Amino acid sequence: MGKRDIKKDYKTTLLNDVVIARLDTHGESFEILIEPEAIQEIKDGKAIDILSKMPEEVIFRDAKKGERAPHEDMLKIFETDDMAKIVKEIILQGKVQLTTEQRRKMEEDKLKQIIAMIAREAINPQTGTPHPPQRIEIAMKEAKVHIDPFKSADVQMRTIVDALRPLLPIKFEKMKIAVKLSGEGHGRCYGEIKTFGEIEKEEWQSDGSWVGIVKIPAGLQKEFFERVNEITKGNVETKIIK
Repeated sequence: MGKRDIKKDYKTTLLNDVVIARLDTHGESFEILIEPEAIQEIKDGKAIDILSKMPEEVIFRDAKKGERAPHEDMLKIFETDDMAKIVKEIILQGKVQLTTEQRRKMEEDKLKQIIAMIAREAINPQTGTPHPPQRIEIAMKEAKVHIDPFKSADVQMRTIVDALRPLLPIKFEKMKIAVKLSGEGHGRCYGEIKTFGEIEKEEWQSDGSWVGIVKIPAGLQKEFFERVNEITKGNVETKIIK
């Protein structure tokens, strides 16, 4: 992939896939264009190829003008010319600039992630069934929960669930399901079963069938049964273990 003329098309870039991270230090400004999800990954301490998250391996004095930061300034202030280290420092010590549209879209995407996670992993303890996503979304609006576009959905979900409890009976629960498959069914279904949860125990029977104990979020019960039946065309035995 060729290098871009950032000065020429930065406006298009900003409106699409990247954000500006800016660090003001020692009387100088340093800016980078980077994919927004990389911001939280770096703050979470994840090891990622940070330069691959940038449309161009460039550090700017002013990204909107396409004005690059002088190499000597970076070397003097950051005491290195390692691009990845400088970019990481800008992210950790600086601030992220978002357009109104970028923030709206990121918050909307994060909201959808959190709603999907709650719907998958929690149940209504009064009925033993998952809450529909729409009901969760309505409760979140009533509770006036705040969505941080840069915090992971996992981190935010627990706090949000606490805010929802006065409005929505909600419980996180795991359930165990015994599954019996033919040898052929095991080959088609085993990988799919693992995506739902943890296989706690498994063994092959003398008749060539496979039996396993699967632990999954209670909210996935209906989806799990539908999926294994679909893949095996009904040639599966399942039993909820109390």
